[in-house]
Amino acid sequence: MLPFDKMPVQQATLQRLAQIPNLTISEHVWLSRYTRFGIGGPADLYVETPFEPSFMMALNIVRASGAEFAVIGGGTNLIVSDAGFRGIVLRFTSGGILNDGRMVHVDAGAELQTLVDYTISHGLQGLETMTGIPGSVGAAIYGNAGAYGHSINERVRQVRFFDGATIRVFGNADCEFHYRESIFKRHKGWIIFSTELELAPASALELQRTADGILKVRLEKYPATMKCAGSIFKNLILAELPEAVQRQVPERVIREGKVPSAYFLEQVGAKGIRNGGIRVAEYHANLIYNEGQGTAQELCEIIADLKSRVQNRFGLTLEEEVQYVGFG
Repeated sequence: MLPFDKMPVQQATLQRLAQIPNLTISEHVWLSRYTRFGIGGPADLYVETPFEPSFMMALNIVRASGAEFAVIGGGTNLIVSDAGFRGIVLRFTSGGILNDGRMVHVDAGAELQTLVDYTISHGLQGLETMTGIPGSVGAAIYGNAGAYGHSINERVRQVRFFDGATIRVFGNADCEFHYRESIFKRHKGWIIFSTELELAPASALELQRTADGILKVRLEKYPATMKCAGSIFKNLILAELPEAVQRQVPERVIREGKVPSAYFLEQVGAKGIRNGGIRVAEYHANLIYNEGQGTAQELCEIIADLKSRVQNRFGLTLEEEVQYVGFG
């Protein structure tokens, strides 16, 4: 979320936005429609466009208005307040994908799965392990998404974004990628428009076999109909843990130098706990889902409870992968 002083959306702002071409504007839109949890009250205004000039014009008007606003992607990692969002939600929806040999240019609004399928069908290796990860490409860059020991930063050649004044292009090193991190997380006012990825030629048939195997395992843990954000908490880097905690971690749970948050959550009895309509999976301590009628308040309470349990037992502060909209 992009924090600004809270002010109601003025009619003058709405009128200025309405003059922008290729902009879709809706009032009092329930944000639960745009989150994987299926939770969230209404936004005063919801604005979307697949056109960069229109998006930049809208963002500049919204910033100048003083109204609170948020820019969202696919909504996979969003927790939206039950009260909704007293402000303006903007979304860039362009999802174009093109390739020039090994180079693939993709717009930020494309679904990550669509990109994965595209690269596989074109015999390009490098993203097949990300099959089944929900969300948009822009969000994947923002959070350096990955799975099975690989992250999208391994394939990023450059990222094109709007810094609020002009469009800029960063090379891979400029993006300061780390585990589930990028420079864009620290500069939330920078809006990713597109990225260029460098992949390697490979057999489309073999890539599809790899993806199918991964998807089968993923769907067993995260069924497509499950209202969840995947794992709630980031895994922890073993070398960064206190020595006393490192000694408690069995070698069998360490993966690529990381300790799954699920391990610590299991030790504090997270599996299967419930708070209203929100539940932790019986089979995965880092998977929290909405059984159907859960609320954002219930979700936040269970997250806080789990963090407190791990803090009290191990002295560790778990960090959420999710982003919050409409809170405080």
